[in-house]
Amino acid sequence: MIPKRFRPAFIAALTVALTSGSFLAYSASAGSGPEAADRAATDAFARIADDVLSRRSEALVEEQQGRRGAAPGSSKAGLSAKFKKDEDTALSSLRSRKTRLAELGEAYSGADTRVTVERATVTGGRATVLVSEDTKLTYKKLRGDEPETTDFRTRYELKLTSKKGGRWELDSVKSQENGPVAVNEPVAAKVNTVKDDGNQYPDGTPAATKYPATPKPKAKTGGAYDYSAMAKYAEKHWSNYNPQYRKFNGAGGDCTNFISQALKAGGWKPVPGSSSDYRNWWYDGSRQSDSWVGANEWAWFTLSNKRAANLANVYQMDVGDVLQVDFNKDGSKDHSMMVTYRSGNGMPYLTYHSTNTYRKSLASILASYPDARYFAYRT
Repeated sequence: MIPKRFRPAFIAALTVALTSGSFLAYSASAGSGPEAADRAATDAFARIADDVLSRRSEALVEEQQGRRGAAPGSSKAGLSAKFKKDEDTALSSLRSRKTRLAELGEAYSGADTRVTVERATVTGGRATVLVSEDTKLTYKKLRGDEPETTDFRTRYELKLTSKKGGRWELDSVKSQENGPVAVNEPVAAKVNTVKDDGNQYPDGTPAATKYPATPKPKAKTGGAYDYSAMAKYAEKHWSNYNPQYRKFNGAGGDCTNFISQALKAGGWKPVPGSSSDYRNWWYDGSRQSDSWVGANEWAWFTLSNKRAANLANVYQMDVGDVLQVDFNKDGSKDHSMMVTYRSGNGMPYLTYHSTNTYRKSLASILASYPDARYFAYRT
């Protein structure tokens, strides 16, 4: 039996938001448990969340637009004193991220953030609110062939406290994702620290991140694999999950499951065998190999079976290529993404699950995680 070091892909659970016209109260026989928030409170929560998350998005926009629905002097209404201070720091970090993006040749000309309250409960003057955020950022045409937009969907848990006069104050906003931060999220992603089992695996060679890089173009169709089909699949299912596959959001993450689906759509053939043997790669509807869903196991399979080779520089990636990230350089790969568009000036754009994201530029990933270790695969 092959020794197995299971280091699961590091992705957060992300469920498509279900908007409901009313909220069902939780059962509490003694009357002391959480109760559903009434409509007025729910609307107040939505306004506060929209204000905070929209301002984060707008901190990244080069040319500030008039904020929709914003009233003069209202920027900190509904925030606790501590959260106001924390949010000032958060917005400052996002403006610094905007500067780093500009240095990498990227800017946004517009932002549209929409917030939906999924669930809101109140217990003794304290509210817990789960919201989903859908944001669309418009790329500024600096090079000329950037995509129109990058989109993402993420979820947060808000904690609020009731004040006199029926006013609510926001105390905290906690991401419900564990993967790469959304581009407008100031907090770095958490990572799993994994103890090495002492065995040797084909982990691959890290890629340089210097721009520009010597191009390594490839034919999108006509060869053994259809890379355009891979990209088309990923861009179709980045937010609308394919019901033919199970979700792994709560079982180590869905990012590698997602790229495995896209690779299969482009012609990768399964390799049957033991699910724990990383040299095998398959999905049969009720079970799957570890390499189908695990970031590290996928890398071991890919390199040992020569399905892909490591590229020397991340900017050499083309459509259908895969990028993996080891956020804290502990030797365990935490996240997998696929390139679904490459500009004529050599910028790859990545699409992935958890946080569900469409055409996020490589520059944005590097600006958020400048100290991470990257592995680029020519599939």
